[in-house]
Amino acid sequence: MRPTVFSEVSPKMAIAQEEIFGPVLTIIPVDSEEEAIEVANDSRYGLSGAVWAKDPDRALAAARRLRTGQVDLNGGAFNGDAPFGGYKQSGNGRERGRFGLEEFLETKSLQR
Repeated sequence: MRPTVFSEVSPKMAIAQEEIFGPVLTIIPVDSEEEAIEVANDSRYGLSGAVWAKDPDRALAAARRLRTGQVDLNGGAFNGDAPFGGYKQSGNGRERGRFGLEEFLETKSLQR
């Protein structure tokens, strides 16, 4: 399918607030990095995000502030071995790796 791009979207529009699965991109103009992070985190969902920056350290710092389960940095490829899952209404818990296995374990605490 061809991707669909929506430009000049405001952060409160449904297209910006819903978790859309498909080749869809919404463009929300912002005036600063701080505003971009606020807009990105202003959703009840948080499956994944992306950060593009000339300075890799700055990209990493911004990515750490996003409330999403995964963040691609400068077009980084999806890692199928990394734990996968979202934040907020995108789901709790993780699939794959140690974090995925821990979903099936029960922990017991014993005191004397």
